[in-house]
Amino acid sequence: MAGPAREELLALAAIFCGPDEWEVLSLSDGTVCRILTKAEGLMDVDVPLELVFHLPVNYPSCLPGISVNSEHLTRAQCVAVKEKLLEQAENLLSEPMVHELVLWVQQNLRHILNQPEAGSGSGKCTFAASTTVDDGLWMTLLHLDHMRAKSKYIKTVEKWASDLRLMGRLMFMGKIILILLQGDRNNIKEYLILQKTCKVDVDSSGKKCKEKMISVLFETKVQTEHKRFLAFEVKEYSSLDELQKEFETTGLKKLFSEFVLGLVK
Repeated sequence: MAGPAREELLALAAIFCGPDEWEVLSLSDGTVCRILTKAEGLMDVDVPLELVFHLPVNYPSCLPGISVNSEHLTRAQCVAVKEKLLEQAENLLSEPMVHELVLWVQQNLRHILNQPEAGSGSGKCTFAASTTVDDGLWMTLLHLDHMRAKSKYIKTVEKWASDLRLMGRLMFMGKIILILLQGDRNNIKEYLILQKTCKVDVDSSGKKCKEKMISVLFETKVQTEHKRFLAFEVKEYSSLDELQKEFETTGLKKLFSEFVLGLVK
């Protein structure tokens, strides 16, 4: 990452110094950081926003990835805010822009929500075309340690997969929980940001919490021998053999041997 970008991260940490306002989520494949802020929405009410920026290694020479979440906005409204932020980012290309984008959304959220395309419904929404080069169909295998609020968690995963047009499987076998995703690589990255930053489960006291025990086991471009999934399905397997057959029929026998067998205790 270029010098100005590193300086920007230090400045952002100093600016957003309140409780939970700033967090670096990842330093692999660039930097992923999260900012919690508020912006004036409709009816002059402050709307809390969770903004996640994925800054690629060659940022700011290329656009950041952006994710927008808020419990006070529908998914369609979050997508509309994200698209407007990406449009604004194009005007700031080649210079550090995260703080400028945060200021911009604080000043313009109300206007974005007033536009018809932002909508107010909670139904499914269509994502705009990616702003980065199309890498084709990609596949990622994730491992979850546990699900306490299983029913709610499953519904959330299904909704994210639907919103992001991701196919695959949510698989349960005994205590093993796996998520196999196929789709656009940028949408998979968006899914991972949601998975790590949204409160999807509950802790031992029943309080809503974020997923801190997820691991990416494998990521690759889909090869000719791999089956293309036509939907996202939740499946339960009664035995390890049954789970293994699922992987074998999708052309992932080697993946099962290398990454899944080791999870069996």
